[in-house]
Amino acid sequence: MKNPISKFIIVFFFVSFFFPASSNGQQRNLGGFELDETELYAMTKQVSQFFSRFNNEEDQFGKKYHPETKDYRNTERRKQILPLLFDQQNPRTASTLRDYFIDDLTKNGKTNFLEFLNGRWYAELSSTFVHEGKEVNIILFLTIEKENLGSKWVLTNIYYPGFNRMFPVGELAEREKHFLHPMSHELDFMNIYKAFRNEQLIDFYAAKGFQPDYLSLFFYEVKSGRLRFKSVDQLKFHIYQIENWYFEVAYLNRKGTNSGWLITNLMYMKEKEKPSFIKLYDPWTDSGSN
Repeated sequence: MKNPISKFIIVFFFVSFFFPASSNGQQRNLGGFELDETELYAMTKQVSQFFSRFNNEEDQFGKKYHPETKDYRNTERRKQILPLLFDQQNPRTASTLRDYFIDDLTKNGKTNFLEFLNGRWYAELSSTFVHEGKEVNIILFLTIEKENLGSKWVLTNIYYPGFNRMFPVGELAEREKHFLHPMSHELDFMNIYKAFRNEQLIDFYAAKGFQPDYLSLFFYEVKSGRLRFKSVDQLKFHIYQIENWYFEVAYLNRKGTNSGWLITNLMYMKEKEKPSFIKLYDPWTDSGSN
């Protein structure tokens, strides 16, 4: 599995240990290779660091502020830091919408901060599996779940076109052709055979509220040995914690100070609209609560 984040961290600690900081704190010369420390400090190298910078809970060198100091979650400092956490090369995150977002975040009286255990944020893991001998892409959705005194990541849903094709919506007129007569019980349900004549239409005989449980189907395929994990390809996060806003965070591995974990998509979204979106990631959650 390719992991540019891990590689960067290893290089960073190697350089920090063997080449202590220079007096000007900006550049070092390593055998003819000039290292710009500005990029090292500006790059948001970890998701936890993104959370800390978003809330202004650490300085530019990664040193945590004490919660009782004036710098901790300081509003004016947040106004300076927040623009640096956006993908500045993306028109979706480098427009006036971003400015409205930052202004809304930093209004007096608001407490719009990210909390690791506050729910309503999801990891989207694009992965390669082998299904019945063929490589396929399956997207895994995960969220943080509290357990005892700690927490853990848990699977909440998956997306795989191969499963979706098993449960086509179908035209209403076609679905209405497939039903069991309301007096079927008087015939001891001898006509139940109709439901099994075409295995592709069996779900047409389900109740109106039926929704396919793709996660259970995924577990069944894995347990049966027909579906095998191969690799992780891409990772991004969907965050719904901020009142009336939604945004994505992804890792951008590129030169310059605008790199690392950054906001790559931003949408204004009223709270009443969020539950229907969150159900895509976690069908089991009470998405109306924080």
